Amino acid sequence: EAFDGPALRELCQVMAEGSEPERKKAATMGAWLAARPDRRRNYFDDYRKTYFTSAGEPLKRFANKPTLARLPGAEETIAAETARLQALTERLKALQLAEASAALLQLALAVLAGFDRAKQRRALLDYDDLILAAKRLLSQQGRAAWVLFKLDGGIDHLLIDEAQDTSPEQWAVIEALTQEFFVGEGAYEDKDRSLARTLFVVGDVKQSIYRFQRADPQSFVSMRETFSLRVKAAERDWESVPLSHSFRSVDAVLGLVDAVFEEPDVHRGVALDGDWIAHEAVRVGQAGRVELWPLALKERDAEEEPWTPPLTRRGAEPADIRLAESIATRIAGWLDSEPAKEGGGEGHEAWLSSVARPVRAEDILILVQSRKRFFEAMIRALKSRRIPVAGADRMVLTEQLAVMDLIAFGEVMLLPEDDLTLATVLRSPLVGFSEEALFALAYDRNGTLWEALRSRRAERDDFAAAYDYLSHWMARADFGSSYAFYAELLASGARRDLLARLGEDAADPLDEFLSAALLYEQQHAPSLQGFLHWLQSRTTTIKRDMEVESRGVRVMTVHGAKGLEAPVVFLPDAARAASSKAPRLLWPSAEGAPLWLPRKALAALAAEDALLAENAAAEAEYRRLLYVALTRARDRLYLCGWNNRGAVPEGSWYDLARLAMRRLPEAGPLDAPHLEGAGWGESGLLLQGVQSAEPEPEGEAERRTAEAAELVPPPCLRAPAPAEAQPPRPLAPSRGEEEPPALSPLDEAGTGPLRGRLIHRLLQSLPALPPEARQDAALRLLANPVHGLDSETAAGWAAEALAVLEAPETAALFGPEGRPEVAVSGLVETHSGPQVVSGQIDRLVVLPDKVLILDFKTNRPPPERAERVPPAYLRQLALYRAVIRQIYPDLPVECLLLWTHGPRIMPIAQDWLDRHVP
Repeated sequence: EAFDGPALRELCQVMAEGSEPERKKAATMGAWLAARPDRRRNYFDDYRKTYFTSAGEPLKRFANKPTLARLPGAEETIAAETARLQALTERLKALQLAEASAALLQLALAVLAGFDRAKQRRALLDYDDLILAAKRLLSQQGRAAWVLFKLDGGIDHLLIDEAQDTSPEQWAVIEALTQEFFVGEGAYEDKDRSLARTLFVVGDVKQSIYRFQRADPQSFVSMRETFSLRVKAAERDWESVPLSHSFRSVDAVLGLVDAVFEEPDVHRGVALDGDWIAHEAVRVGQAGRVELWPLALKERDAEEEPWTPPLTRRGAEPADIRLAESIATRIAGWLDSEPAKEGGGEGHEAWLSSVARPVRAEDILILVQSRKRFFEAMIRALKSRRIPVAGADRMVLTEQLAVMDLIAFGEVMLLPEDDLTLATVLRSPLVGFSEEALFALAYDRNGTLWEALRSRRAERDDFAAAYDYLSHWMARADFGSSYAFYAELLASGARRDLLARLGEDAADPLDEFLSAALLYEQQHAPSLQGFLHWLQSRTTTIKRDMEVESRGVRVMTVHGAKGLEAPVVFLPDAARAASSKAPRLLWPSAEGAPLWLPRKALAALAAEDALLAENAAAEAEYRRLLYVALTRARDRLYLCGWNNRGAVPEGSWYDLARLAMRRLPEAGPLDAPHLEGAGWGESGLLLQGVQSAEPEPEGEAERRTAEAAELVPPPCLRAPAPAEAQPPRPLAPSRGEEEPPALSPLDEAGTGPLRGRLIHRLLQSLPALPPEARQDAALRLLANPVHGLDSETAAGWAAEALAVLEAPETAALFGPEGRPEVAVSGLVETHSGPQVVSGQIDRLVVLPDKVLILDFKTNRPPPERAERVPPAYLRQLALYRAVIRQIYPDLPVECLLLWTHGPRIMPIAQDWLDRHVP
């Protein structure tokens, strides 16, 4: 009944008499229709393919017109079956998606559980653990209120920096911490409301580029609205400052930025508040320059004569490598040229007119979207022209040449018979053989290379020096740790030799190599072979702080350049389009489980919306990344790119910048003869501003650096730090050292402290119960075997506690206005100065006209007059009163001693308490 079988069989009969493709379809359809229902799934895939294209779209022409004309209603039959198969296919995709997601979750949860167990064994928490633990602590019922109450008194002002990169979990912590900031009296620090509590959030949603770390710019906007409503409801001041002023970039750069993002389709996802806000330059009248270079294109291979011997390298240079060479050539021209006049002028590219000085290597920042082949080619092109380079912002330790030389040296220490590794060490800066020397040693030898070096060391001085050097360190390798071995090796001259050959960039890898050796030594038994295996079996990535790297041109990713700036910025891979690769893990909702998409063909309706949302979010971040890249430039901006196909990808940075510059009337063609002709695309564009104001002085950072170089370090830098003062010990009135024994010597021996604790516990818990249930509850508590009481003693102690609750003069103190076991802490003035007080009041009763402090005492017999009360009790009450007065400054605070034996209430006069303030 799921389909019209007779109509489909009739269609098969008609198609079987048609063309060859129709006969094949008819055979496939007939096999499926003829099969038993429980076996049709074996033919289903072939049957379904007859109705759809390879892309999954319904066929526009299922059969020829003459065939369809022979069977009235055939088109309706085909359309109905196609729709049925589409719905069925969608259900099957959904089932496969569910099965795949469940399988991934099962695997992932097992991996995460194992990871959690590993962290627990080592007592470790990662960054996410800390955030999630804080969120749970501040949101759990029964715990959050107490934690927030304790924190509320210690947090008056909250500053959140880089708020656009805050994750939803971090926002949840911030929201919980500020719950009381704008509610009632919690919004102020003092009673006269003069000192308001404040929230200061710094963030720019246009620069949110860390989505892979769960940064969510939309959460920033939502939380801003939430705080705005709370602050305004509390009748407090609220100000939202638009980030339109730029203290960094000149007019030319900002003109391009505004032109790029003024289009709604471009600033969607960047300007989350709606319309684009044009920037205002603070550096008015300073010269600027923006160049859009022609695209570097793939060159055709040169025509060659047939049968040309393969003696030389053939083939055109790749477009990205050629672009890197062109950028390096331009930079070398700036650094090598000598300006004819100070102050520079329009178009004088070797001079920074806005600061009236030549361009330096440290002025240049080259930003890429990812560390691919161009990244390494750019650094190599700069170094080949001897341009100072600060190096890459991130590097893999074992891929650095200096580290590779040290690893090879260690392997030779362990196995000198390894000819290839020994040859590597001989050619390295550590030994310094030339190609000719290595050839002379290796050619026509008998045995290993090490045997040849040992047997022929008398022939040449360099052979002898190499043999003695390696033999010396082989003897040293047998003693001490790997860290000591390499530290001594580098200190003896190896570090100097490596830096002389490889440049200053090798300094960081060498330092990190020694740190890795020290780390291995702390975690494992000393072993050179073990260290080398451990180092090569793991990936150690060095992250360098490029903000302090001022030794030369900086090459880094846009993500790594967040917060940095430079007078000259290159964006060399601007023609690289946003990634079109569909994500495999989708989150339809923030609270639900993820969907795993092993292949795009399984994108059921349940995943399509999430897939579209994910792609839209990725495109928006791609444009926000462009905004960050453009705004790193202070004076000059160069946009470049390459494309082997010759077309600019639509929506790429290059495409957006080209369209924007074409709309600007002040932009014109770029005169760059070296970027024209074969291998380059259409002519570039130029946007520039002339110097109409006085050149700016050298930057503040540069001034501080120059001044610091001339300062004599203060003596405190080399003197040992003074010992920190120990904080005063808090006064604990609840644990008085002079407290007298609670019982008479005639009472049961050894039960005094226990009796006091249990009667206190009864007076704490029983008031919350109905009067008729109190006796049974008291006897159950005292009958617990852990106390070791006989029935007679338990009955007597229960009767004493119940008498306190039932006596007319004391029963009123145990009403709903009172709270038992109130923990208090505060700073009070004593005769010896301010003191921290921390204690616990047995019962606090807050009445409309006064506050009562009750302290239970189980002494037998109790004193008759207040003058006979032990001083420790009076001092305890005096300190409690001083703390409570700060909480209730408008109410009188009275102190009472409640003697359980009797029971009897003893008020303590105010002046008597004043005498016992410590």
